Amino acid sequence: MADEATGGGFSIYPMDQFIVKPLFGGDVVHWYTPTNVTLWMALGVAGIALLMVAGSSARAVIPSRGQSMAELTYGFIHKMVEDVAGRDGLKYFPYIMTLFLFILFGNMLGLVPTAFTTTSHIAVTAVMALAVFVTVTAIGFVKNGKDFLSLFWVESAPLVLRPVLAVIELISYFVRPVSHSVRLAGAITAGHAVMKVFAGFAAAAAIAPLAIGGMVAIYALELLVAFIQAYVFTILTCVYLRDALHPHH
Repeated sequence: MADEATGGGFSIYPMDQFIVKPLFGGDVVHWYTPTNVTLWMALGVAGIALLMVAGSSARAVIPSRGQSMAELTYGFIHKMVEDVAGRDGLKYFPYIMTLFLFILFGNMLGLVPTAFTTTSHIAVTAVMALAVFVTVTAIGFVKNGKDFLSLFWVESAPLVLRPVLAVIELISYFVRPVSHSVRLAGAITAGHAVMKVFAGFAAAAAIAPLAIGGMVAIYALELLVAFIQAYVFTILTCVYLRDALHPHH
């Protein structure tokens, strides 16, 4: 939003778009309050169901556009899981595909005018990252037992360096959910904030053409970022799963 101020300048508030607001009036948000986050998450889930359930329900020999998109999405994620985590990781394919689709739809819906971008909030991305962290750690111990700890013991390194490397590996392992969540939320927040700034400058007649041109370019970039960030989050999940299934260096 950009408004002309008394001094002839502009007041642009690019972070206002990330404020969580109740859907039915009031200013107080409780844990049970339906908010704009709730609404756009529900719309994301509905979009996923429309793509994967309704789009592939006919299962025709000559696929429709919806069926083609569903099959391409399925094949893309299936190949990613198999290539990165191995065939042992395919049993966790439904969980990984759910993550990818949820993030992708959250990112894409956030590019709709007046929409709320759920993946811009660290509370959302942190829950997904912590779920991945706890899941792959549990899988590692269940499948490998105490041998899972060999993930932190670099046997290829000289013996004198192994304790130091073990501490570094342990710290980097526990930092994973932080980097996993901040990367997604930060990239989405930064892009949307820049778009809001350009939209604010578009109100000035003198620079409106340049601002609109910048908006178009950034919007195209954000479409690419929406997909890339979903892909990065998913492929890192596959990498962490591979480490849990095969912890030996």
